[in-house]
Amino acid sequence: MFSLASKHNDPNASLAWSERIGYGTGGFAFNMINGIIGSFLTIYFTSTVGLNAGIIATIFAVSKIFDGISDVIVGRMVDRTKSKLGKGRSWLLRMCIPFGITTMLLFFVPQNFPEMAQYVYIFLMYNIVNAVCLTGMLVPYYSMISLMTANPYERGFLGNIQQIFQTLGNVVVNSTFVTLLGIFTSSTETIYTQRAFTITMLIYCIAMIIITFFSVFSTKERIHSAESAEEDTQKSASAGREAGTWETVKALFKNKYWVIVTVASFVVFFVIIMYAMGNVYYCQYVLYDMGQYSWVSNSISIAQFAVMFVTPAFMKKFGKTAVYEAGMVVMGLGFLGFAVLGGSSTIVMIICNVLKGCGVGMAGGMALGMVADTITYGTKKTGIDTVGLGNAGVSAAQKIGLGLGTAVFGWVLNGAGYDGSLDAQGIAQPESVSTAINFLYNWLPFIMVIAIFVLMVILYHCERDLKKMEAAE
Repeated sequence: MFSLASKHNDPNASLAWSERIGYGTGGFAFNMINGIIGSFLTIYFTSTVGLNAGIIATIFAVSKIFDGISDVIVGRMVDRTKSKLGKGRSWLLRMCIPFGITTMLLFFVPQNFPEMAQYVYIFLMYNIVNAVCLTGMLVPYYSMISLMTANPYERGFLGNIQQIFQTLGNVVVNSTFVTLLGIFTSSTETIYTQRAFTITMLIYCIAMIIITFFSVFSTKERIHSAESAEEDTQKSASAGREAGTWETVKALFKNKYWVIVTVASFVVFFVIIMYAMGNVYYCQYVLYDMGQYSWVSNSISIAQFAVMFVTPAFMKKFGKTAVYEAGMVVMGLGFLGFAVLGGSSTIVMIICNVLKGCGVGMAGGMALGMVADTITYGTKKTGIDTVGLGNAGVSAAQKIGLGLGTAVFGWVLNGAGYDGSLDAQGIAQPESVSTAINFLYNWLPFIMVIAIFVLMVILYHCERDLKKMEAAE
C-alpha cells in the first residue's frame, strides 16, 4: 500500500518529516471546515436565512449534549477498532466524505421551509455534522499521536506540527473565505447570499476530502497494533490493558492531570470561538468595514503560525508545561491590551492580536502532547488503556467549549438587541450591540485565560511526575 510514513515500526524512534507533515495536513483539512463553521455559521443563519440569534444559540447549546455522548461512543469504537490501517486512520478514511457532504447541507437551509421547519433542519444537520461526522474524525485524529509514537518529544513535536497546519488552515480561510463570498454573491448589497455560501463551501469541502486522504496515507500507527506477531513483539510499554467503558471512565477521572488538561481544553476552545466569531462581528459592527476582516483575523493566525516554529526549541529546553503556561500569560496580555486600548489605532489592534496569536500558538503547540502525556501517566498508574476514551473526553471538552462559546455569543448578542434583519434594511444595530461585542471579544476571554493559568501553575505537574515514574521503572 502506498505510504509516505516512516518505514520503521519502532514506537520510540524518531519520525520522518514526511510523516510529521502528513499528520499535520489532517489538522489543516478539518480545521478549514471547523473554522468556517465557528466563524460564519451564525452570521449565515441570521443574515442569510434571517433567523433569530437567540434561538440559534439555544440550538447550539442543546446540541452539545449529543456531542458529549458521541465522543464517548466514538472513543470506545476507536479503542476496539482492528484494521490494517490502525485504530485512527481507518476512521478518517470512512468519515471525511460524509463530513464534506453534511457540511454542505448545513450551509444550505431550504429557503421555502416554514421558519419552524428551518430550525428543525438546522438542529438535525448541526448534530449530524458535529456529533457524528466531526467527532468521527476528531477523536481518531487526536488519538493518532498516542498511536503513532511513544516518544515524548515526538508526541510534543507532532502536537506542534498539528497546530501549525491547523493555524495555516485558519490563515487560508481568513484570507480567502470573505473574498470568495464576494466573488460568488448574487447581490450587489451583501456578500452573505445563499449562492455565495453554496459555491464557496463546495470548494472547501472538496479540498478537505482530498487533503484527508493524503494525511491517512502519509502516517502509520505503531502502538496498540496487535494485528501481527511482529507488531506484538514491538508493542510499547505505554500500552495498557483494555477495560470496560465504566472502568475506563473511572480510571480517567482518577487521573487528575487528564482532568486539568480537559478543563483547560474546554476554556481555551471557548476563548478561541469568542475571538473567531468576534473577528467577524467586530469588523462588521464596531469597525463597520468587513474589508478589515482579513488583517484583523490574520494578525492572530499568522502570529500563531510563526511562533509554533520556535516552540519546539522552547519545549526541549523548558518543557511542555512551562511553554503552555507562558502562552496563557501572553494571550491574556493581548486580550487585556485590546480591551483597554483597542479602537485607539490600527497598530495597537495589530500588536494586541499578535500577542493573542503568539499565546495561542505557544499553548496550542503543547496541548496535544500534554494530553498524550496525561494518558501515558494514567496508564502507568492504573494499567488501563484509555487512549481512545481519553482523547474522546478532551475532544468533547473542546467541542463543548466551541458550542457553548457560540451559544453564549448568540445569547449575549440577542440580549443586547441584535437583529440580523436590520442589515438588509440598511439600519444600524443598537449601540448596546457594539458594547456586547467588545465584552465577548476581549474581557471575557481575558478573565478565562488568567483563570486557567492559575489552575495550571498550582495543580499541573504531569511532566515532572511522569519523569519520576519512568526513572523508577
